[in-house]
Amino acid sequence: MKTYITFLLIALPAMIFAQQQPIDLLIGTYTNKGKSKGIYVYAFDPETGNAKLKSTTASENPSFLAFSTDRRYVYATNENGEDEGAVSAFGYEQATGKLTLLNQQLTLGDAPCHVTTDRGGTHVIVSNYSGGNVSVFAIEGDGSLGPLKQLIQHTGSGPDKSRQQAPHVHSAFFTPDEKRIYVQDLGTDKITIYDFQPTNADSPLVPAAQPFVQSAPGGGPRHVAQSADGSVVYLVQEMTARVMVYQQRAGQLEAIQEVEINKDGFSGQNGAADIRLSSGGNYLYASNRGDANTLAIYRVDAADGTLTKIGNQSVLGRGPRNFTISPDGKYLLVANQDTDEVVVFARDTETGILTDTGRRIAVPAPVCLVF
Repeated sequence: MKTYITFLLIALPAMIFAQQQPIDLLIGTYTNKGKSKGIYVYAFDPETGNAKLKSTTASENPSFLAFSTDRRYVYATNENGEDEGAVSAFGYEQATGKLTLLNQQLTLGDAPCHVTTDRGGTHVIVSNYSGGNVSVFAIEGDGSLGPLKQLIQHTGSGPDKSRQQAPHVHSAFFTPDEKRIYVQDLGTDKITIYDFQPTNADSPLVPAAQPFVQSAPGGGPRHVAQSADGSVVYLVQEMTARVMVYQQRAGQLEAIQEVEINKDGFSGQNGAADIRLSSGGNYLYASNRGDANTLAIYRVDAADGTLTKIGNQSVLGRGPRNFTISPDGKYLLVANQDTDEVVVFARDTETGILTDTGRRIAVPAPVCLVF
């Protein structure tokens, strides 16, 4: 026992010191207005909420970013149109935050707006908004992207003829066990479901037994969040600014609830964007752009995953396209695209409520935040 206590006395200061170390925050931006250079890497201090710039890497419209599991590589969509949509692979140097371009591949779909990779580091999945399709690339041994392995074209439309005249694939999220992937299609009001088979040489994505689940008509599926065990799925719908809750029942997703993001009485333009669960799964957050510029805060029922709204928080800017929660759960950072800054909120882990820290990260047109 004496030896154990002595070990703790020696190790505890080092453990505390390690917890206080800054963590890297990657910020993707839009460069098409000439203000931004590409990808910005900051050292974020979890003790103070301050951020210090480490590196800047030129890249064209890197609107969404994903780390490899070992954090040695970063993958970025290049959200370009006119057959120039691409995905880039970078080597990542953690000490300096330096990104080194490994290679780039065309996605064969315009406006790629989301990228993800599996924990095994075998594939990169890209969602092409204007192309209405999904691109699948193998990851080579050095982290670079192999040739396009699979291109899945969606079909169909939705009731809103101004926004849903064709498919618009907005994101793809693996289930926690990575056996499936959910693909959100704003144009068709569907979550399309694929089985993930990484060893399949030609078709890593295969239609699941339940090939899709509908959102609300005219809702416009954009992103999802999932409970830790995958039993509950939360969908943010861009066009109606409502969150749909699905529950797994006998291997099938079934809609069980739909709730508002906006405050009561809101009648302005919508543009719901992102959705996140807290690490403990107790609270859910969803952003709305347009005329609202707020985050909705919900309490999650532990029994069935349903939501109770507890408030709205102004994002203190305009265009909250993306937000993220720090790994320790103590901060929520919002990328306000239209006001060129990231706002840092303190997050009460007991109540879910957000408080402005006064901290800001000045970045032109920020649209993606990744710790």
